Amino acid sequence: MKPEFHTNNRYKMMNALPDGALVVLFSGYAPRKRADEDYPFFADRNFVYLTGITRDAGLVYMAKKNGASFEEILFLLPPDMMKERWTGRRTKADEASALSGIANIAYTDDFMPKFSAWARDCSAVYLDIDGTREERDFTEANRFAAKVLAHGQNVANVRPILAGLRTIKEPCEIAAMREAVRITGDGIRAMMQGVRDGMKEYEIKQLYDAALVKNGCLEPGFPSIISAGENNFCIHYYSYTGTAHDGDMVLVDVGACYDNVGCDISRGFPVNGKFTDRQRALYECAYETSAHLFDIIKPGYPMAEVDGEVRRYCAQKLCDIGVLKNVEEAGRVMWHGGAHHVGYDTHDIVVRPDVVAPGMVFCVDVGIYNEDWGIGFRLEDNCLVTETGCENLGLNVPRSIPEIEELMKR
Repeated sequence: MKPEFHTNNRYKMMNALPDGALVVLFSGYAPRKRADEDYPFFADRNFVYLTGITRDAGLVYMAKKNGASFEEILFLLPPDMMKERWTGRRTKADEASALSGIANIAYTDDFMPKFSAWARDCSAVYLDIDGTREERDFTEANRFAAKVLAHGQNVANVRPILAGLRTIKEPCEIAAMREAVRITGDGIRAMMQGVRDGMKEYEIKQLYDAALVKNGCLEPGFPSIISAGENNFCIHYYSYTGTAHDGDMVLVDVGACYDNVGCDISRGFPVNGKFTDRQRALYECAYETSAHLFDIIKPGYPMAEVDGEVRRYCAQKLCDIGVLKNVEEAGRVMWHGGAHHVGYDTHDIVVRPDVVAPGMVFCVDVGIYNEDWGIGFRLEDNCLVTETGCENLGLNVPRSIPEIEELMKR
């Protein structure tokens, strides 16, 4: 992303705040994994959305609104030759300014004195707090909120404002997502073409990972879900220890990340490259449901009805082939929702809209899990809402039965 993107995001955030608001966001830290190791660092997504900086833990962004303008500072880790030898080069001031568009750069040692000075006459300290999962969120924002409250200052949550901004994607975000989808498609094709009877799931995953690396994507946008056979009935499956057998379906729920923007695509395909009659019948129900949703979604369509129509339409298709007696039985074979927004997070932080609008991107996700037949899979694509309708960003990733069987022909 160009620095103008991040600068505009900060301007929009500050314009939505009252006069005197003081905003503080943290890049975060990597939690401890074991006695001598931390988990790999992953920068807070709202911090990245505002600054474009992903490399360093412990950074702080602070801004204060004064009337129609605001002052901002980005606090970096100070240079430390010895630490940088061990853990890597830290972002320097000129690099931070080039990425973020922030001119005023200081070091983290200066943060608390500067915060204390700015906080004296602020109306409230705005922090990025996740109010939905407090029992798990021991983040820098949570810890800092406790300190601020202990000093008698008001604390407010800036996350709803950022969620509102992230609901509508900018053209540069959509362009990045298109590239993420292209890379993901390469990985899915590699798995379809390379899977063989007797392969371990981790060997199938290796095909996907190799395709991403060839495209310069060193890690996926989220942990890949790659399973076969009965493991397909675990919706979020990460073990990769099962074996794919002739007659099984492989379920892949994967997404690359490009320029900090990810995608989320799911496919199901037979290990031997040829759908059985039962696999074909269920897959056609999912495929026709997905096609139907992409035909009807347009600006003004109720957001809740994306999930509702997926469930109703697919359930009726399943009734038509005798899998269900009535649509009220849908929950027996349809185990999860049919839509979630995508972007900087896989389940993106947004303000849940009443109706869809141009620039929104969300998944259309059709999952069928028929334990009686031993067949489970999902068909999931990313839907970009346009001015007149919508676009399936994953249309070129093999998704119909003829496309899949042709690609897997041996």
